[in-house]
Amino acid sequence: MSKILIVMSAADVWERADGSAYPTGYWAEELAAPHEKFVEAGFTVDFASPGGVLQPLDAHSADPEIAGPECGHFVEHAERALREFGPLLKLDEVDVSDYVAVVLPGGHGPVVDLYQDADLGELLVEADASGKVIGAVCHGPAALLPAVDADGRWVFEGRRMAAFTDEEEQLFGTAENAPWLLASTLRDKGALHSQGPAYQAYQAYTVRDRNLFTGQNPASSAPMAEAMIAALTGEG
Repeated sequence: MSKILIVMSAADVWERADGSAYPTGYWAEELAAPHEKFVEAGFTVDFASPGGVLQPLDAHSADPEIAGPECGHFVEHAERALREFGPLLKLDEVDVSDYVAVVLPGGHGPVVDLYQDADLGELLVEADASGKVIGAVCHGPAALLPAVDADGRWVFEGRRMAAFTDEEEQLFGTAENAPWLLASTLRDKGALHSQGPAYQAYQAYTVRDRNLFTGQNPASSAPMAEAMIAALTGEG
């Protein structure tokens, strides 16, 4: 049975530009929706993180006023999936050749640790070089940043991708004091970042560039997973 690897952040605090601490964790929909789609399609899913640390749930993703009326289902599914999986794999011990795809969900954690994680960078360079399917959603594309090859080139430079936009960060209330903004940084690094129309903030928007699949926000999680499954099964 084919396996998919979901790489989680290990961060529970996002240090803001003024030094204050902002509690963070995994965003339930971004972890649960892809996991649910992958399992339904017959894939086995493993979870890994730096040090094998289990990141807490981001409480915002359990608030219906923020995360929508279905958030309870996503919270329940994510917690059950993580509980049943047991201790997370340690990222530095993962052999990417065991997997057909790598998925990078968001929450603000990836902008804290994964964006500069050398082990993840090596894993993604190998995954991309071998044509494995790679998915990243919302703040997850921050985790693409450490994928630098032996010549110092970011392997995703020039690739089309979506990510949580600066405008969405502003609407969420976390842009003003952020140490850096994801979409702007991706563009500065050479990504061809695009987004849905402004009036579609927080609405699903996904981009495929060869083996790279990205989604703009939590609502993009399931559509991104569906596109990945289609590619993995030869239907897309």
